[in-house]
Amino acid sequence: MSSFRAPPRKGENFELSADLNSEYREKRKDAIKKVIANMTVGKDVSGLFPDVLKNMQTDDLEQKKLVYLYLMNYAKTQPELVILAVNTFVKDTDDSNPLVRALAIRTMGCLRAEKIIDYLCDPLQKCLRDDNPYVRKTAALCVAKLYDLKPELVVENGFVETLQEMIADSNPMVVANTVAALTDIHIAAVAAGSSQEVFVITPTILNKLLVALNECSEWGRVEILTALARYESPDDRESEHICERVVPQLQHANASVVLGAVKVIMIHMRNVHSENLTKQFIRKMAPPLVTLLSNPPEVQWVALRNINLLLQKRHDILSNEMRVFFCKYNDPLYVKVEKLDIMVRLAGENNVDALLSELKEYASEVDVDFVRRSIKAIGQTAIKIDEAAERCVNVLLELINTRVSYVVQEAVVVMKDIFRKYPSTYEGVIPTLCANLDELDEPEAKASLIWIIGEYANKIDNADELLGIFVDTFTEESYPVQLQTLTAVVKLYLQKPEGSQGLVQSILNTATKDCDSPDVRDRAYIYWRLLSTDPGAAKAVVLSHRPPISLPRTTVAPALLEELLSEIPTLASVYHKPAETFVGRGRIGVDSVQQRNSSELPDDRSATQKALQTVAAGRQAENLLDFDDVSAEDGQQPSGLAATTVLASTPAAANLLSGTSSNPLDDLVSIFGSVSMTPVQPPQPANALGGFGSPVATSPPVGLPAAASPPVQQASSNDLLGLF
Repeated sequence: MSSFRAPPRKGENFELSADLNSEYREKRKDAIKKVIANMTVGKDVSGLFPDVLKNMQTDDLEQKKLVYLYLMNYAKTQPELVILAVNTFVKDTDDSNPLVRALAIRTMGCLRAEKIIDYLCDPLQKCLRDDNPYVRKTAALCVAKLYDLKPELVVENGFVETLQEMIADSNPMVVANTVAALTDIHIAAVAAGSSQEVFVITPTILNKLLVALNECSEWGRVEILTALARYESPDDRESEHICERVVPQLQHANASVVLGAVKVIMIHMRNVHSENLTKQFIRKMAPPLVTLLSNPPEVQWVALRNINLLLQKRHDILSNEMRVFFCKYNDPLYVKVEKLDIMVRLAGENNVDALLSELKEYASEVDVDFVRRSIKAIGQTAIKIDEAAERCVNVLLELINTRVSYVVQEAVVVMKDIFRKYPSTYEGVIPTLCANLDELDEPEAKASLIWIIGEYANKIDNADELLGIFVDTFTEESYPVQLQTLTAVVKLYLQKPEGSQGLVQSILNTATKDCDSPDVRDRAYIYWRLLSTDPGAAKAVVLSHRPPISLPRTTVAPALLEELLSEIPTLASVYHKPAETFVGRGRIGVDSVQQRNSSELPDDRSATQKALQTVAAGRQAENLLDFDDVSAEDGQQPSGLAATTVLASTPAAANLLSGTSSNPLDDLVSIFGSVSMTPVQPPQPANALGGFGSPVATSPPVGLPAAASPPVQQASSNDLLGLF
């Protein structure tokens, strides 16, 4: 039987290749569309590069755009073949159609292939001086792209000087794109460490920018406003002039333009000394900011974050507009949270009743997180406005009476802060709070109520019973609750010693023996030492007067606030953080960091010497738990550089200093166990707490040993504190 061989299977790319080489123009165009469609969905069509390239020379503008799009996508993977397209690009930059000229120069700038960059300069030079403004504005942006690839080429060909001349262009869009290109080049040059500023805004350039501002598209206006924010006016008159020219931009429909105008006015208002003018500018900023809240939720949130910053600088901008920030039923949580923060900032004696009514309404919502934040806002209002504190407390009591678990718990936390702000003012609320003890199951709520009980222990008849509940479950509670219980019991003992002796003995014993948190144990030991040596000192420490808390007017440092206001409306002003904290500096930043690291490497021997000094200082440091004031004899313990001479006698240290160490880290660590600065006396047998817990101690203990062990187990009848 004769063998039969099936024909090879031909894939889709084979068919497309055939169509791309078809003699029919429409068939070739359809094939290009199919190639672009495949490229868009992620299929690899790079193998068709030569076939697509053949269709580049055409009078059909749509087909040319598709071919250029393909070239931009695959230029990096086919750098050798891209060079074949250079002639067509150069030819297209001389085309009679300005759209073709602009398309060619834009595509050449986007290819980012090293081999084509050298061929870009001459066509770019012609396009920068083209008669058509569309070509000029496209070429301006191409200069910035070229600078990103090869900065020296831009400098050699004088493109920066050409851009600076183009700021005087008669077309506002050319001016806007020129400003955008110069700004990008300026930022890149500064990041690269250039001492010469590329884009210096002079008064002449300033006037040209102000003229072009009103005629640009929204993108152009944002770029020009960003440049105006960089300008440093020499006197207050020029600042006033800039603000007056920028004020009309507040009426623009685009949110970015509005926020850009606000930024320029806020920056230049610093130099305006006239109070009337300042109030006038602030008054004009309010309606546009309110209008921003009619945008979709995402834009609203960005606007609210920027408004939050503005209120920290100028709290009077929206002083009469609180109702605008009331939450709507369909607002997303992230918008509601920002509105709550702004409402508290705008709260004043004249609008606090409307605010409390609104917050009380929010507290009955179904969203638990939003309810908690609303109750917290009530507490913040009470702390901020003294006259409204009683009204806020009454609202909180009404919420507590609802007996809703999470409402009660958040209200208890808030009441603790109110007690800290107004001590001994709202003591009548305490019985209501204590009656809801069983409702509390969250650590923060428990800790807050325990703090209140401890703080007002002398006025609560059954304080020992209430605290006893937490003492019984001490080891089962979270660490914050344990710390608060420990302090509250000590406060109770200092105020009512006759009835709480057993309670304080029990909790100190439990905290030092059975608790696995070092923070809780350390605090228990400190209280134990204070109570056993000097109860008067203990009372002065534990019951000391604390200054009342207040609501900070700003959430960021003043210097950072000024920087963030200069970054409106970028991500920095939205995150309330400098851009350096969340944005990498890219290629230039990585190179500069590496150069800086290589140039700032310290001398190895000097670094080793410093490390040995640190070890020496650590080994001769005093025991932090030893309260003796006995000083060492003169000359007994060397320090500083002298200490390193003692350490150098060990082999590990000698290796480190000579630079011959095979494992410096291990050698450095070994010094800790192999060297002693001074002769160490063998430890004398003593009570683990130095008489602290001894029932027969006749004098106060002088110092704890380096590592205090738990108190010695004693008979239950023994007094743990040695005081009673």
